[in-house]
Amino acid sequence: MSSLLPITIDDMSRTPIYDQIEAQIKTLIISGNLPPGTALPSIRKLATSLSCSVITTRRSYQNLEQKGYIKTVQGKGTFVNEMAQTDQTKQKEEAVESGLKQAIESGFRYGFTTEELEAMFLKLLRQGGN
Repeated sequence: MSSLLPITIDDMSRTPIYDQIEAQIKTLIISGNLPPGTALPSIRKLATSLSCSVITTRRSYQNLEQKGYIKTVQGKGTFVNEMAQTDQTKQKEEAVESGLKQAIESGFRYGFTTEELEAMFLKLLRQGGN
């Protein structure tokens, strides 16, 4: 895990490292853990902290900037961009829906019925996801 941001790289994952970094920073922003105006570590510092290349972290930052999550101010650094509350809510809903869809697809692949999946979901929901 990075000492600068709570980001963990999974070297065993098939997901490219730049995608892992991008997804985790995006989640931190959408969840409000990185509020608008928060200064992000420099590309070089983050790369060192994550033990990955500068090119990899640069690509993550560039993708996030293109999507409007962060902005770079020449000579000052990179900062979390302001997001409209409706955009933030929409992003949260899309992220959770995506995870639920993947879980449902996995459940069906394993042969569970709709009723069995509903029971599992409700059980986990009552447990608070633990």
